[in-house]
Amino acid sequence: MAIHEHMNQAVYSLKRSAIRDFSKLASSVPGCVRLTLGEPDFDTPEAIKIKVSESVAEGDTHYIENNGSRALREHISKFEKSRGLEYSTDEIIVTAGATEALFVSLLGILDPGDEVIIPMPAFVLYEQIVNLCRGVSVHMDTAATGFQIRKDDLEPLISSRTKAVILNSPNNPTGCVYDEESLRTVYEAVKGKDIFVICDDVYRSLFYSSDYHSFAEYCDIKEQILAVQSFSKPYAMTGWRMGYLMADTSVKERLELVHQFNVVSTPSMMQKACITALDTDTSYMVEDYRSRRDYVVSRLSDMGLETGTPEGAFYVFPSIKRYGKGSFEFAERLVREAGVAVTPGAAFGCDDHIRISYCCSMDSLREGLDRLERFLTSENGGLK
Repeated sequence: MAIHEHMNQAVYSLKRSAIRDFSKLASSVPGCVRLTLGEPDFDTPEAIKIKVSESVAEGDTHYIENNGSRALREHISKFEKSRGLEYSTDEIIVTAGATEALFVSLLGILDPGDEVIIPMPAFVLYEQIVNLCRGVSVHMDTAATGFQIRKDDLEPLISSRTKAVILNSPNNPTGCVYDEESLRTVYEAVKGKDIFVICDDVYRSLFYSSDYHSFAEYCDIKEQILAVQSFSKPYAMTGWRMGYLMADTSVKERLELVHQFNVVSTPSMMQKACITALDTDTSYMVEDYRSRRDYVVSRLSDMGLETGTPEGAFYVFPSIKRYGKGSFEFAERLVREAGVAVTPGAAFGCDDHIRISYCCSMDSLREGLDRLERFLTSENGGLK
């Protein structure tokens, strides 16, 4: 038997990201328009880039506190307080992006066999981390309720093995934001139980109205909540790999050890730059995304593709059910025959949809949607 067959059995359950796979396929098609990755086309704001250069010049190149510099954590605490969340400096861990924050959270709370309820469709990362932690993913289909969470769908899934519920709002891939009923449903289902709620709110700053509420605002069950944030999407800092995790003191004191033995700490020269990021006005990005969203939704509607209007993030999730084809087949044909790449909904657990990312230039969106429209109406496409 080959040595690679004697690895941790959990690694054999991992699947490659279909998002990356379709981006790779698109790269092999000359001139393909890629509407796949959630990668802001804006550059990191200049003031943030200047600050990291200054930090290097000033000698900020040595070890810092495991949980991040106190100055950054103090700034995060004040920033989140302005958004209605009460976390002290000592309840914050600066992480290597939201990905590490999620990994630390799940590894820190799961025992083998513990169940994690994941509202579907959902970002592919959650289930893969749960698998690595020897947990069990329990899918809750939300397609029939407009991607909202309802009592009749959630309560039957809660068992003696339930350890956590993951909430992602604004949501990837749908762009929906959980309404008051959804948040209240989860609150009433978990309150007083040994169940954590992981709030992946990384798209919170990319929200198109003024009435956003995070589940983390339920401060009376603060010890059950793990709040995850990232600098990547709101500040166009995806390559910087910086984020943070917030948790009640008693929980955070355990999770910080997972973080410490995983990455020790985040890079020292990034700390001041992240403070600058929190003070940077990126409303111009949000307004640009809003304009792109409106354009994409209008175009899809004209094509007869049923889709809701996203309230946040930078994705639309139209239904392709009318065409009677699985999302992988649909997306692959779209790449090869029309030269435009989207992500199959099956990658998020919803096979009769596709995800279109609109965090790219308007020229790319126009061309990509023109090609999609021709594909849907062409005789060769055979989809209408």
